[in-house]
Amino acid sequence: MDQQKIMKRISWITALALITGTALAAETAEVAVPKGWKLVWAEEFDQDGPPDPERWQHEKGFERNHELQWYQAGNSVCKDGLLVIEARRERLPNPWFKPGSSSWKTQRKFAEYTSGSIISRPEIPFQYGRYEIRARIPVAPGMWPAIWTTGRDGHWPACGEIDIMEYYRGMILANFVQADERGRDDWNASQHPIGTFGGPEWSKEFHVWAMEWSEDRIDLFLNGKLLNSHDLTKSFNGNQPGVNPFRAPHRFRLNLAVGGQGGDPAKAEFPQRYEVDYVRYFQKAGE
Repeated sequence: MDQQKIMKRISWITALALITGTALAAETAEVAVPKGWKLVWAEEFDQDGPPDPERWQHEKGFERNHELQWYQAGNSVCKDGLLVIEARRERLPNPWFKPGSSSWKTQRKFAEYTSGSIISRPEIPFQYGRYEIRARIPVAPGMWPAIWTTGRDGHWPACGEIDIMEYYRGMILANFVQADERGRDDWNASQHPIGTFGGPEWSKEFHVWAMEWSEDRIDLFLNGKLLNSHDLTKSFNGNQPGVNPFRAPHRFRLNLAVGGQGGDPAKAEFPQRYEVDYVRYFQKAGE
């Protein structure tokens, strides 16, 4: 394990404490806590093997956006203090295949790529606070890594989506999604050329994405730079008067897609690695 890494583990009891409102219990260790905040939950990925099943669930199969990868649990592994999500070029038979199907998920006889996607368990209620995620992202053609959340209850887009980080085709994105008057996706999106953050070595380094989320506002940051904001005092679903998807618990997601908005991966070298050092959740001190 990297001895330079700041380490902190919060037990499963902590997650239950967030649900029940009981006192928080944490293991003793040092972690950089921003002034005015307290650490209430953390995932350091410091146990080699699969992600903790009491915290994370795996997506499986073809999921969304006509992407090329087949999601499977074996592509998401904790090793040396990192979560490693690996995209591979490998052909697998599609068990969902149906000859003559009109659905993109079932008309493909094979998957040509595999990758991983994990989602926090619904019992862990992520909502207001500050989130910090330290990660190193792949930027090869066709890669689409993301750090995002979706509402725990209801269907997309009415449940809400927060894209703390998406990357594809040379752009870093920070987005918010909810439902419009017809129930379709309504975006508050921002795009930032990756070159504005640094030179060619930028993608080889770890960076910190952060979200500060209150009842009235959400701010998204990269290495301390504000990328996008959302005003929650005006953020109601157009087809559900009075329903604000960002004033409700969300589930946390980490995934590496291939294709789709990511573009053509044909010229990329595989495997591609998306590495996450930690996910930390803070709440205001005194609350």
